[in-house]
Amino acid sequence: MIACARWDDWSLAELVERKGAHRVSLVVPARNEEGTVGDVVTRTREALMETVALVDELVVIDSDSTDATYAVATDAGAAVHRSKDIRPDLGSHPGKGEAMWKSLFVTTGDLIVFMDADLLDWDTHFVPGLLGPLLTRPQVSLVKGFYERPGADGLQGGRVTELVARPWLALRHPELSGLVQPLAGEWAVRRSLFESLPVPTGYAVELAALVDTARLHGVETIAQVDLGLRSHDHQPLLDLGAMATQILAAMLAREPGLSAGEVAGEVALRQFRPGEAAIAAEARVVPTLERPPAQDFTHSFGTPAPRDATR
Repeated sequence: MIACARWDDWSLAELVERKGAHRVSLVVPARNEEGTVGDVVTRTREALMETVALVDELVVIDSDSTDATYAVATDAGAAVHRSKDIRPDLGSHPGKGEAMWKSLFVTTGDLIVFMDADLLDWDTHFVPGLLGPLLTRPQVSLVKGFYERPGADGLQGGRVTELVARPWLALRHPELSGLVQPLAGEWAVRRSLFESLPVPTGYAVELAALVDTARLHGVETIAQVDLGLRSHDHQPLLDLGAMATQILAAMLAREPGLSAGEVAGEVALRQFRPGEAAIAAEARVVPTLERPPAQDFTHSFGTPAPRDATR
């Protein structure tokens, strides 16, 4: 059974004491988020690094941004790395999962907290809330956040969650059906676990990590925490189609008898838009690549092992 908690089940002082010798890395994957990433960095740095010593390093992974994300995050006090510049010998792919996988080569924490860069209504308690189960329950290795989303949908997890992820879990992984928001971008994980998992380079990273963790270590190693309120910008519907494609490809790769290497590295997604005279077809190539476990390329934190990175 997946343990459930609330962010205020632990005081900040208790978590700082429990931290002990642990080292915590806060990782913010970002692409074209110049309008919000500065606030995310500034507030977490001031509250959790300068006021109390809960977070040891705050790292932004810039995933091919074409705006001022890199400069804004740097000015706000984060250590900023361009995804394509991290371990260039391993190549580079577009996508959120790629940025998170690459973060393993430039961070040093044994506990890693991931937080999206597009947060609007949120607070810094997200980070200690996610760390709570990892610092107080040794059996827990992965923690998912969930939250109330302002608006008519309330607690619902978003369109891709409700139309793709939740039905898939109900059909194929009912042991994970108790997760409130399986695609939430706010989650925490022990480095030893995350670097042992294959990582989809796109939007399927969160769901793949859950399915792989449950399969390899059991659902009792997963917990979820109510983080309260969170809001972010919504993506266009056709972009959500590409996200759903990546999620389904990752889930198919985890079906019995298949592996990520047997699933196509890209999918031709045919979508349709209204045209001047008629409905117009639009072809989109959706990458569905997966990275092998990062531990295959590291002897220790950040130390490369001489192996081929492609799969």
